[in-house]
Amino acid sequence: MFNQRLRVNLADLAMSIAKVVDLMNAAVGQHHMQVAYWAYRLADALALPDEDKFDICIAGLLHDIGAFSLQERLDLLAFEDARPGEHAMAGCLILEPFEPFASIAGLIKFHHLPWKNGGGAFQDGVQVPAGSHLLHLADRVAVLISGREPVLAQVGDICASISRRSGEVFVPEHVDALMAMKHRAYVWLDAASDPMETVLKRTVPFPARELSAQDLVEFSKLLCRLIDFKSEFTATHSSGVAAVAVELARVTGFSRSERRLIEIAGYLHDLGKLAIPSEIIEKRGRLTENEQFIMRAHVYHTYQALEPFEALRPVNQWGSLHQERLNGTGYPFGLGGDDLPLGARIMAVADVFTALTEDRPYRKGMDTKGTMAVLQSMSDRDELDATLVARVFRHFDRFNTIRESAQQQAVGEYKDFHRILEMKTGSHNDG
Repeated sequence: MFNQRLRVNLADLAMSIAKVVDLMNAAVGQHHMQVAYWAYRLADALALPDEDKFDICIAGLLHDIGAFSLQERLDLLAFEDARPGEHAMAGCLILEPFEPFASIAGLIKFHHLPWKNGGGAFQDGVQVPAGSHLLHLADRVAVLISGREPVLAQVGDICASISRRSGEVFVPEHVDALMAMKHRAYVWLDAASDPMETVLKRTVPFPARELSAQDLVEFSKLLCRLIDFKSEFTATHSSGVAAVAVELARVTGFSRSERRLIEIAGYLHDLGKLAIPSEIIEKRGRLTENEQFIMRAHVYHTYQALEPFEALRPVNQWGSLHQERLNGTGYPFGLGGDDLPLGARIMAVADVFTALTEDRPYRKGMDTKGTMAVLQSMSDRDELDATLVARVFRHFDRFNTIRESAQQQAVGEYKDFHRILEMKTGSHNDG
């Protein structure tokens, strides 16, 4: 079954990412969903081809994924944002290697570029997609809508604010399309609805897109980069976990198709960390109690994000349960014993092994003796599967070599990402 093409809606995948990212703070609300809604409404009003309407809507769902910190996300909620370019380029660089999102990455790349009375049609000699300017308008309309008063009471001021910037900031034809919706109350009421996911699915006739097994692997790698590149502290973690989990599954007797599923689970096991501000992930000192609660919630967010996808059910069970423990002391569900599938047990061992042995910017990885002592202690307390831990001990050097190789490759990708980002935006990152 897994080698056949699978009917997976790319829009649903994008919505899952958007929901997790927007959990970062209540102030962010449903921003990605709202931008997607306005992007589609504007594209529809302009009678763009269906494919363009779908692309710009998905671009709306993903447009700010390159903003890794909470402060960046909050800054972008200001109507006149000060440093709009870096997160847009980061999002583009993460998305464009995945072929189905290549055109969407191009829209996101320029989505804060002002029109400048036609001067914004090109940037550094490159033609800017018209959809980027439409996405810019959709983004700014969403930012102007406040939850503090009825949305219909805000329409006049929002339209006036946008109209004043017609030509200089926004494409006049795009502004005209918005003005044509000024008196359509249902459009504005939809835009302020909760949950926006329901509104989007009712409004946008997204086509189903069949993905192959390899497409799903590539998509999971995209999310792996998105998860890990939030911080140099975690830049290679998921790649290491995936590699160790695949090898542990192999020596345990998993089939090739099952190993591909567990590879995807390894890449996605920390998906919920997209909801965790990088300020917490990068904190060197001990987390406060509240920060610990926020961090522990990431596995629940992983589960919620993957739960709608029937084709990814094993991936969800294995990946989102990696913090559960056999003796029932883990989280978020407190499962134990026979309630934990073998794939989840493998993922738990792979996660602990990788966390212990990998280097972090603030400390070196633990040596063989120390790693084995921790794993043995967790096995003795019935936290980790003793049989799986014994297999790691028997092949310790091979597991560690596989982890190191996968993480060295990830280090190269991480450095390339920031080198290109710095070159294109003039930003600087020590990672």
